[in-house]
This record gives sequence, C-alpha cells and structure tokens, in this order.
Amino acid sequence: MSTVQQEVDERTNLTSSNKFELLLFRLGEAGASQQRELFGINVFKVREIMVMPPVTAVAGAPAHLLGMANIRGQVIPVIDLAGAVGCVPKNGLNILMVTEYARSTQGFAVEEVDQIVRLEWRQVLSAESSTAGGMITSIARLDGDVDNSRLAQVLDVESILRNVVPPVGPDVDPAVMGPKVKIPPGTIVLAADDSLLARKLIEEGLSAMGVPYIMTKTGKEAWDRLLALDKAAVAEGKTARDKVAMVLTDLEMPEMDGFTLTRKIKQDPRFKSMPVVIHSSLSGTANESHVTSSGADAYVGKFVAAELADTIRRVVEH
Repeated sequence: MSTVQQEVDERTNLTSSNKFELLLFRLGEAGASQQRELFGINVFKVREIMVMPPVTAVAGAPAHLLGMANIRGQVIPVIDLAGAVGCVPKNGLNILMVTEYARSTQGFAVEEVDQIVRLEWRQVLSAESSTAGGMITSIARLDGDVDNSRLAQVLDVESILRNVVPPVGPDVDPAVMGPKVKIPPGTIVLAADDSLLARKLIEEGLSAMGVPYIMTKTGKEAWDRLLALDKAAVAEGKTARDKVAMVLTDLEMPEMDGFTLTRKIKQDPRFKSMPVVIHSSLSGTANESHVTSSGADAYVGKFVAAELADTIRRVVEH
C-alpha cells in the first residue's frame, strides 16, 4: 500500500513531463444549459475529500459562505461552490473538498465527485477569451480525441475565494513594500499567470515596485515572448539578459506549466543565467522543495505584495 508521501512524490514527478492530475466533480445544473457540467481542480491543491460534515452557520456571513466546519481539530470556512459559479444542485451538496490555496485552508461543498484524470498541460486550453466573470481559467480536453473529447472547466479558485470572502485591507500597500526595486535600465520583468485576478494583483504590485513588466497568460506565451525578446536583442547586438531582468511565473497554466517553463529557461544556454521566481498558490514543503529542484531561483506564495517585492529585490539586486 502506498504511503501519503509516495503519492505526493508520484504526483510531483508528473511535472517533469508537463503532466498533472485533475479532480473532476459536478455542481448541479448550470443555469444556461441546465446540464450537469464537469468542473476540475488540480489534485495538488486537494487535502481531503469527505462526506459533508456538520456546518455551523455564521451570523452575517456573505453569500455562498455556508459556515464553518471542524475538520480534524481545524475550523475552516465552507463555501457553496455550486452557488458561487451559478449552478443548482439537484441532489444536494453531499461532498466536501478540503483544499489549500494561497496560505489558507477551506472546504468547497460540491454535489458529486466524479474521478481523477491524468492529463498533459497541452490538453488544457486557455478559456479567458471565451468566458466571462473570471471564474474559469481554462478548458481541459479529457480524452485523446481532439474533435470529440469530453470537456471540463478548470476553476479559478483564487477568484472565487476573493468573490466569496473579500479581503479586509488593500492588496498592495506601497507604505509596507519598502524601497523601489532596482532592475537594470532597459530591462523588464516577464510575468506569466493564467488567473485574471492574479494578473491584476501582480500588475498592481510590480507597478508599486516601480518595475516595468510584460504580462502573459500561459507558460507557452511567456516562452514565445522570451524567444521574441531574444531575437530582438540579437538584432541589436545584445543578449536576452539586456531585455529581461527576471521571469516571474505561476505553476498551473494551460499549454505549458511553470515547471516546464522554468526548466526550458534554465536548460537553454541563452537564458540559463536569467533569474526565475515561481509565484504560486500551491503550498506545502514538498511543493516548495520541488520548485527549487526545478531550477527556479526563488519561490514566493501568493499573494502578499510585500513578500513578492522582497523576493524580487533579493533575486535581482544580489
């Protein structure tokens, strides 16, 4: 019987081949189609799946916050994920998915858990141009048949959490971010994140640091942009390092994930000295250890602007 650590190691090793595991679940009937669509989140972020425990309602709670539950001695918020995305469960909210996102633990109430599927990131396509509301980052093709594959919507959980439980204070407070970050003149920070919310926060943070940037939505888009910048630099008799001070990347992204992007940069003689900082909501020491083993220069959890500034400052100003 495999141990928990063995399971974590196995899933971690998937990243060496640009693969991951997606937990599929259903939330009930979608408002427009009245169909029970499939949704998914990365297994890496799921700590536990259980039958719905007792939930204590909280006075004055925002919409879609069902209340609090005591899970193995830890009191966590329970969110009605179906309601948050506009679905109506016909069979009740029967299952609780306990997840870890962006330094917090929470439970998402869902109608039914379907299965876990192993996919390549190239099977996951950005959905931002075809969806509204910022709740879906991408669409996963679950089968090998490109034309007739079943589809699952990959949720932008950070955005959903933000909508259900808004932060108390500002995300970016220049007063606590320290001095402006100094990068070489004429260079930019190349950033990649598939979440609309995350990109907005990163852009606000980089602007507050006084850092010029180029923002992209996927690892593949960031890689293509880096190649274009290198080509432009060569035409000017320069190198990519004269154009790009560092790369800031998320991990989970359609088409090419952050692990793959980092390895491609570090294995290319043109870019291997370029600093790469991974900025992710994936938490836990096992994940952070794997981040550094991929060749990244630093890891910083989402989203604390002052910590992001400190990390970028340390990497580019050393």
